[in-house]
Amino acid sequence: MIKLCGFAVSNYYNKTKLVLLEKGIEFSEEFVVPSQDESLLKRSPLGKIPFIETEHGCLSESQVILEYLEEQYPNNPLYPVDIYERAKCRELIQHLELNIELHARRLYKEVFFGGSASDETKAEVKDRLEISLKGLVRLTKFSPFILGDTFTAADCVAWLHLSMVGIATQKIYGVDMVAQAIPEIESYNKAVENRSSAQKVAADRAIAMANLMKK
Repeated sequence: MIKLCGFAVSNYYNKTKLVLLEKGIEFSEEFVVPSQDESLLKRSPLGKIPFIETEHGCLSESQVILEYLEEQYPNNPLYPVDIYERAKCRELIQHLELNIELHARRLYKEVFFGGSASDETKAEVKDRLEISLKGLVRLTKFSPFILGDTFTAADCVAWLHLSMVGIATQKIYGVDMVAQAIPEIESYNKAVENRSSAQKVAADRAIAMANLMKK
């Protein structure tokens, strides 16, 4: 059985969990926080989460994990069969994570954890997001899912990241930059949130966030 290690506040943990649920893979969860503890470094080389334990050993880096799960458990596929379309799915995931979420993450300390971001950081992030969200529109269909009529691994990534980016930009800039760039985002979110897997992930994330805020 797969063991998913990390915690449900992390989008990268949640995208892995969403894939496991969508594919119907049996798994358990272990609460793990990032650290440089030697015992953790033996399981995750940089002490990061999420990682998974498999019958063969541990795997870290969420995108590597997604592709491993797709290959190891071919039932209920989340990547297109066509080689080019599969590459487009991977392209979209990379764009979401490297060109959008990575920039927006610089705001999260202030938005979610009581810290602060400098005015310079806020201006840089806004400029980057404006460009990257326009690029996202060129890569997507939203009819009803992000690449068309089939739910894919790209939706497991997009639904989580875009919601966080929307919340963060609304709080920092007074405007939801995702909704501004993507008029279909509300109907898209509803389409994803109709899925029982997304409902499970959202419920567990809410509990984890509430517990974090109590500390």
